[in-house]
Amino acid sequence: MPKKFLAELIGTFWLVLGGCGSAVLAAVFPYDNAAANPLGLGFLGVSLAFGLTLLTAVYAIGHVSGCHINPAVSFGLWAGGKFPGSGLLPYIVAQVLGAVIAGGVIKLVASGRPGFELTGSNPLATNGFGAHSPGGYGLLAALVIEVILTFIFLLVILGATHKQELGAIAGVPIGLSLTLIHLISIPVTNTSVNPARSTGVALWVGGEAIGQLWLFWLAPIVGALLAGWFYKAAFQPTES
Repeated sequence: MPKKFLAELIGTFWLVLGGCGSAVLAAVFPYDNAAANPLGLGFLGVSLAFGLTLLTAVYAIGHVSGCHINPAVSFGLWAGGKFPGSGLLPYIVAQVLGAVIAGGVIKLVASGRPGFELTGSNPLATNGFGAHSPGGYGLLAALVIEVILTFIFLLVILGATHKQELGAIAGVPIGLSLTLIHLISIPVTNTSVNPARSTGVALWVGGEAIGQLWLFWLAPIVGALLAGWFYKAAFQPTES
């Protein structure tokens, strides 16, 4: 378990640093001309950043810990009979710790630019609804999109990692699915589908970012559990 704990910590650190870091440091650039934004990544670039960090993490640590790097994934794999319940707590602790460290690094680096402040609806790439939704979407919309997208994300993971299916290239559809998820939902919630990712930056921002954090634990875990149970009951391939 120590190796798996360390792998999950590093993997989640990389996911948050790559995904949230791109949103904070490069989504809008140059900083003094945001309207023109000729060089900034935008929604597409941030979506790709999340997908690429997950894809690369799969190949870096997948053979060590399975590369969950997301409490919802751990719960979903447990519900699908692919992960022991005894591993949930240490995995989730490692994931949250890695995410919080990454959030601190992003804040430290971002603070190196004069004039940086934790302002706006989603400072430090936090998630939110209502006034803290990039597109002004309310609580119900945020809840629905996070549950559904996490549900589909877990179906992709469970299908792609089954031994009869994609095997060594499983990281590709998993990474691409996270990219697509972000393309759909950045305007709604700034995209979570990962309680550790949400927590890792919210704790450095405080205030409403923490006040709304409950949704980004509840919705992804509910979606993941439903996916795990559904896949096990309906889609589990017959062993040959």
